[in-house]
Amino acid sequence: MSLPVAALATTAMLRRTDPVRGAVERLAQTLPARADATVLLDFVEDDLREGLDALGDVQAHFYDMLQALHREALTPVALLNAGEDLHVLQRLEDLHEVVTHLRRRLSQAAGMIRRG
Repeated sequence: MSLPVAALATTAMLRRTDPVRGAVERLAQTLPARADATVLLDFVEDDLREGLDALGDVQAHFYDMLQALHREALTPVALLNAGEDLHVLQRLEDLHEVVTHLRRRLSQAAGMIRRG
């Protein structure tokens, strides 16, 4: 039984608007249809989203720094506030962890593809 045209169009539209979902679906087409592959795909999707979220926070931190440095009155307090980095340091640690997880998970996916 094939999917209705509307369902196919919706799936294609979601892939275009959600690159993470599209990438995970692409990987799913390559992996064997097994329960452990489904679990792996869920982890890959979560890690990709978490990594992109952490990158966004790091980018926002640097944007905020630039904004602070472009203000006319640079005071010591303003500079100290702009350099506040506890949150961004935590997000960088999160990013390191996510990259490590993704490397391991993609290695697992490669093994699944190899074994079929």
